[in-house]
Amino acid sequence: MTTFQIASALNALAIIAAVTATPSQAQPAQTVQAALSKEAGTLSDKFTGLARVMAGKYDWRPGQGVRSVGEVFNLIVTENGILAGTLTGATGGEKPAPITDPEKLQEALKTSYANLQQTIAGLSDADLNAPVKLFGKDFTKEGAIRYLFADQHEHLGQSIAYARMNGVVPPWSK
Repeated sequence: MTTFQIASALNALAIIAAVTATPSQAQPAQTVQAALSKEAGTLSDKFTGLARVMAGKYDWRPGQGVRSVGEVFNLIVTENGILAGTLTGATGGEKPAPITDPEKLQEALKTSYANLQQTIAGLSDADLNAPVKLFGKDFTKEGAIRYLFADQHEHLGQSIAYARMNGVVPPWSK
């Protein structure tokens, strides 16, 4: 065998060993509850950050009949309350009054997501498969969470567009 052939064979063996080796510390599988709770945390960070940098522009709206910046943030707080109530079976109370103070709205966003994270973390696997109604539609609890988070990602995109239209850079884009 030539030196080249030996080196090639050793490289091939090293690659095979690297690909088939098991990691010394296997990562535990993340539960659905943990993944959904983490997503709520991500949404919280982004909406709270946008609410902070958009302070002073809560009344701005791109056109007549379209939600303002502040109305979008208040909608998120309301949706989180509705979802937490749907997941726990708590009856909904009155719709909260809109929050216009930037610090209070940022805190309401954080609190609503913290409550939602706690609610999600407390669900069992069986709970995730339990049927619920959200906005008149039939879901499992997991499906309701995913449905609402998809909606909130759309509102996140809307809020990012609002920020950019006002010359404001989202905090995570700097």
